[in-house]
Amino acid sequence: MTAKPTACLVLADGTVFYGQGFGATGRTTAELCFNTAMTGYQEIMTDPSYAGQIVTFTFPHIGNTGVNEEDDETADPVAEGMVVKWDPTASSNWRATAELGDWLARRGRIAMGGVDTRRLTRAIRAQGAPHVAMAHDPNGNFDLEALVAAARGFAGLEGLDLAKEVTCAQSYTWDEQRWAWPEGFTKREGPGHKVVAIDYGAKRNILRCLASAGCDVTVLPATATEEDVMALNPDGVFLSNGPGDPAATGAYAVPMIQGVLARDIPVFGICLGHQMLALALGAKTVKMNHGHHGANHPVKDLDTGKVEITSMNHGFTVDSQTLPKGVLETHVSLFDGSNCGIKVDGKPIFSVQYHPEASPGPQDSYYLFERFAEAMEARAKATA
Repeated sequence: MTAKPTACLVLADGTVFYGQGFGATGRTTAELCFNTAMTGYQEIMTDPSYAGQIVTFTFPHIGNTGVNEEDDETADPVAEGMVVKWDPTASSNWRATAELGDWLARRGRIAMGGVDTRRLTRAIRAQGAPHVAMAHDPNGNFDLEALVAAARGFAGLEGLDLAKEVTCAQSYTWDEQRWAWPEGFTKREGPGHKVVAIDYGAKRNILRCLASAGCDVTVLPATATEEDVMALNPDGVFLSNGPGDPAATGAYAVPMIQGVLARDIPVFGICLGHQMLALALGAKTVKMNHGHHGANHPVKDLDTGKVEITSMNHGFTVDSQTLPKGVLETHVSLFDGSNCGIKVDGKPIFSVQYHPEASPGPQDSYYLFERFAEAMEARAKATA
């Protein structure tokens, strides 16, 4: 006998997927995306870049390593919910301190299992990232008309500035380095390159990578001005990842970045920070059909010819056809040819669309943090 569904996912076109709910009960609306990573569901759910989105995991074994206190990328889950193929099993991992379902319930996030995620992913690829409503009711009572109306009423991410919602409330310093066996997380000691990191939704592991590369990091909110940044006399400025429409966030971020660019100090951007830098340089961004979300995306470095396997999460992209003179495309996606990196010719100013901190994902691209540190070192010697 088939168990009565306790959760449902309703697309704006009226398509309904039933399954078994876990995590919190209730209802939520969001944009639906799919993620192809085989590991890192805890990092994905707590990545601020997923604000306003429900994540469908194409890998079926989600939840089997539980959750722990060290793998959160921010204090609480930011993704609106999750959809998986199989109901999570009891965790089996030496680092686990809680079960995924209990963790989601405590954090107020809805999830559902027992869904044909292959079919759902094909729908997203064919139709674009749909607007959806998801409900979890242990009694299995659903008002489908109301759910369809809620999905159709979702405004979407275009024109939406979500960075203000996920950024830090005030500035803080960061000295924790990347996790390493057997010590775990360690603290950076001694003098370092003074880096101001602008938090558009920064992941903790990005900040850890900066610290591991020898950076003395001060994090400022997304709304920081040029004066706020330069008051700290930085050796370099880092532009973080984050959610939402870059054009909307750019309304206040671009003037600050343009002011910093005029100071001729090293600048490094990731994901939304990459898009912010491109906008500040005069390029444009566009909404993608279904975006790039996963830890297995091949990217080609046009300078070296090297192919990196990267971790990505973005629904907007820089339109490479709009890059102005003097701004060079450095990396492209081998999936669809979209832009994945830029640099300013002759200056230590560069950015990438993907996530080189590899949490989750491969570690092919950590060299970018070292390149940023080397650029600050070279500037220090040149101005000494």
